[in-house]
Amino acid sequence: MKYEQLAKDIIANVGGKENVISVVHCITRLRFKLKDEGKANTDVLKNMDGVVTVMKSGGQYQVVIGNHVPDVYKDVVAIGGFQSTAPVEDDEDGKKQGLFNTFIDMISGIFAPTLGVLAATGMIKGFNALFVALGLYTATAGTYAILNAIGDSLFYFFPLFLGFTASKKFKGNQFIGMAIGASLVYPTLSGLTAGKPLYTLFAGTMFQSPIHITFLGIPVILMTYSSSVIPIVIAAWVGSKIEKWFTKVIPDVVKTFLVPFFTLLVAVPLTFIVIGPVATWAGQLLGQLTLWLVGLSPIIAGIFLGAFWQVFVIFGLHWGLIPIAINNMVVMHADPVLALVFAASFAQTGAVLGVWLKTKDKKLKSLSIPAFISGIFGVTEPAIYGVTLPKKKPFIISCIAAAIGGAIIGAFHTKTYIMGGLGVFGFPNMIEPKAGITSGFWGAVIAVLVAFILGFILTYLFGGIGKEETPATAPTEKNGHKPTGNMAKNEIIPSPFTGEVKALSELKDAAFASGALGKGVAIEPSEGKLFSPVSGTISALFPTHHAIGITTNDGAEILIHIGMDTVQLEGKYFSSHTTQGAKVELGQLLIEFDIAKIKEAGFEVTTPVLVTNHDHYNMVLTSAKKVKAGDTLIEVQAKTKSLAV
Repeated sequence: MKYEQLAKDIIANVGGKENVISVVHCITRLRFKLKDEGKANTDVLKNMDGVVTVMKSGGQYQVVIGNHVPDVYKDVVAIGGFQSTAPVEDDEDGKKQGLFNTFIDMISGIFAPTLGVLAATGMIKGFNALFVALGLYTATAGTYAILNAIGDSLFYFFPLFLGFTASKKFKGNQFIGMAIGASLVYPTLSGLTAGKPLYTLFAGTMFQSPIHITFLGIPVILMTYSSSVIPIVIAAWVGSKIEKWFTKVIPDVVKTFLVPFFTLLVAVPLTFIVIGPVATWAGQLLGQLTLWLVGLSPIIAGIFLGAFWQVFVIFGLHWGLIPIAINNMVVMHADPVLALVFAASFAQTGAVLGVWLKTKDKKLKSLSIPAFISGIFGVTEPAIYGVTLPKKKPFIISCIAAAIGGAIIGAFHTKTYIMGGLGVFGFPNMIEPKAGITSGFWGAVIAVLVAFILGFILTYLFGGIGKEETPATAPTEKNGHKPTGNMAKNEIIPSPFTGEVKALSELKDAAFASGALGKGVAIEPSEGKLFSPVSGTISALFPTHHAIGITTNDGAEILIHIGMDTVQLEGKYFSSHTTQGAKVELGQLLIEFDIAKIKEAGFEVTTPVLVTNHDHYNMVLTSAKKVKAGDTLIEVQAKTKSLAV
């Protein structure tokens, strides 16, 4: 609650929480929809510390905050009791983002919250199997039983946990989702399968199922749903739709208990009668299909998945394989898919070690140390975004090393038996519960060593690191200019666009025109491509991709806001080629946008290019009327050495 008092003052002066219909935020401002804008104290808000200005546009009451608006927004939502809504997300049908991207987003949203605990419980179960294999205690010991209970705790009751996360993702009541999941693992139902069935359904087919109970005369196919994935995800989605319908038709005075009452009465029987069996059969077919594909050539599968796994991670596509792997473990008690990519993180870590030992760049060397350490434990994002991807060759080398590691794992037919730890903690995942340490385990060890060593040696020798690099403190040429003295003092910021240069004061948006959000210039782009004007880190990337913040390697903070009020397009006509937190290089393509369609929709594309920490600098703006991408746009000179260093 860093901005607690500011949030309270804002809520009070927009007319109080009862005057607020909704509030979202963009990259610089809170965007309220008010019942009566006349109740808002605009003059008070404008003069409030922490508020830049207030604007009214497009039916929104906009309180301009600046770059820290996400933090202020969190406190406003918490204090006001408003519904926390992502800035601008996809609609429920995923039409804005596309079906495939929506699927990946859905999978990550459902499984990501559980992965930490899933890895922890998996590690406990993996080490338990390891200790039994080493003879430290037996599988009948009390120690084994208790550790196994911890290890199975989440995975056995997975439908209950996924009921919560899936319902949250589908914007339903999370506790209704948990209740549906809990119903699926209710122990009494599994005991009803004992004894002679009433009759058999689908006799003589692959779907043959004995019927032990009925619901209102309708046959119920009882299946084991503990540790299952697909049935609860579908059931939670259906349940959220049912809940929304009942929410619309049930009077407000009794919604609190009647909406869950009717939702559960419809969703749970529907899940047992239709969703559960169909989803289970689909899961079994999916598992058999992946095994068949790997069975065609595990070596080729290992080369392919190993080579592209880190690419999948960058684009979030790896989430598509996580449910398949979990489903394989449930159905066949082992998974070959994730095993094939086990060496990829070690290949990446080996490449980082090569960069660390070879580079002369002090900043890159300092980044490599924590990236190497986190990579050892299976967290490779710092290595990818901070070290190897910006240098390109080390990333390519790591992919080659990972492909070779994947081929070795495929050749040894290695499988994972639990969803356990990452990196060095991932080795217990490959211990077969009954047979113990087998050739598959040793195949994983060999693959990791080969991938790591290849990543290291090839990067050290051929990674393009070292001699041609210039130390970070040395003067370099940027855009044809030679800065003098310490690079930390001055920076040259080229234009991110090709287009016509305008003064900020010409902008219709008062917050930008006044310079309150930063000093700089505006550009009317003639081409819908935004190139990085600096080398640095993406400090902010709005979900709609209409605005981006970049912090240069020397500390200048750049904000580029494509057009005015283009957040209202909700991502239409914008596509990003980067992610928040990514390292970018000067001239790298970051965003593409369709100028013609944006204008057809009634929005301007004139774009402010601002230095938001301008208080640290004396600034020289270009006098040119037109610029090409890469031409000098702004020069910043640190006012004092202490501020820049």
